[in-house]
Amino acid sequence: MRIVPALMLCLAGCSQSNDVYEELPNSSLAGAPREVVPDSRIESTLARPVTIGEDGPRLDACGAMGQVTRVGTEGLAVRAAPFTEAKSVATLGEGARLHICTRSIDQKWLGVVVAPMPAADNATEGPACGVSSPVERKQAYEGPCASGWVASAYVRLIAG
Repeated sequence: MRIVPALMLCLAGCSQSNDVYEELPNSSLAGAPREVVPDSRIESTLARPVTIGEDGPRLDACGAMGQVTRVGTEGLAVRAAPFTEAKSVATLGEGARLHICTRSIDQKWLGVVVAPMPAADNATEGPACGVSSPVERKQAYEGPCASGWVASAYVRLIAG
C-alpha cells in the first residue's frame, strides 16, 4: 500500500513542469518577449469601491466629514483604489469637503464620498449624496456623488 504514493511521487517528479510556463502569457520564464507592462505589478485599472454603513444601522452611512488641506496647486487625487498606482478618478482642491466612510487597514487611505460644491444661491449646502443617514447594512457606495480613495495625510477631520 505504501508503494502507490511513493510511485506517484516519483512520476510527478519526472513530468515536464516547464510546460505550464510555456502556456502562461507574458511569462518571463517562458523566454517569450514581455509586452509593455506598468512599472507596478498592481494593475492600475483595479478598483475598490468605498464601503458605507460600517458603523452599523443606527449611525450615518459615513460617520465623519473632512476637509482637504495642504495640497497646494496640484490638488489631491481621488483614486479608484487605496494605493498610489490606482487610477485617478478626480482631483480635489484646497478646502473641498468629503464624507469619510471607511479607512484602509494601514490608515493611510480614506474611502470618501465627495460632497459637491454648494449651488450659487445656497452657500451652505450642496446636493445630498445619501450618506448622512443610516443604511441597513454595510455595502458599496452607489450614490449620485463621486467616491474614491484619498491619502489621509491631506484630510482634516471637521465633524464626526
